[in-house]
Amino acid sequence: MRRNVTATLGLAVASECDMLLAVAAAKTPGLTVADELVVTLNGAPVEVRELTDAHGSRLHRLVAQPGALKITYRATADGRGDEDHATELEQVHYLRPSRYSQSDALAPTAIAEFYGLEGEDLLAAVTTWVAIRLAYIPGSSAPTDGAIDTLLARKGVCRDYAHLTIALLRAMDVPARLASVYAPGLSPMDFHAVTEAFIDGRWLLVDPTHLAPRESMLRIASGRDAADTAFLTIFRGEAELLELEVSAVVDVLPYENYSTILQLG
Repeated sequence: MRRNVTATLGLAVASECDMLLAVAAAKTPGLTVADELVVTLNGAPVEVRELTDAHGSRLHRLVAQPGALKITYRATADGRGDEDHATELEQVHYLRPSRYSQSDALAPTAIAEFYGLEGEDLLAAVTTWVAIRLAYIPGSSAPTDGAIDTLLARKGVCRDYAHLTIALLRAMDVPARLASVYAPGLSPMDFHAVTEAFIDGRWLLVDPTHLAPRESMLRIASGRDAADTAFLTIFRGEAELLELEVSAVVDVLPYENYSTILQLG
């Protein structure tokens, strides 16, 4: 499968910024990625350093001075990544509560709703439960909202759906993580957030928003929640995001069968 993706960001930098980007397609065995990242400040090139984790996620760190910052990324990805596994330590890491997925606080809800379910049956039940109970409403949540806020509000966007799904799975002793992806077929087009659950030795992909076919999704980054996978993180300084445009296309958009077990490739 060939996927062509692009991302363009424009920022007005008010003071020197140390920032981290998560916009590049992850490079994993079995997947060929040809890509280019161009960063300019007032038209001049900016030095960027690439950081790669054990699962192929590629982060780019840069320091920008005041001015007009332009970030352009484009890539062609061929094939599908090989199965991703998890060490025992990683499984423990993705069982713990995190900033946006408060599985400890939601444990009573998870036990009441899903007691007795295991494995793929549990994953399907949690995904359906979240899909039914939340309304997808753009702009309905704040950047600091977590799974508890989402459950109380009964609405959110893709990251909110993912955080609630992750929290409920972890509360039922299933390691779960968030993956940021390019998602051909998504409308309106943007970066997208989905959930992966580690069941029977495999990371299985679910998306309770049902907004795009999972088979054509392309991984950008993986982590405990959105704190680990945000497309832009500013550690110091001040900048305003003025432009964000994302595209993701595939030759033939696959048919989505929500009952099918899939892995993110």
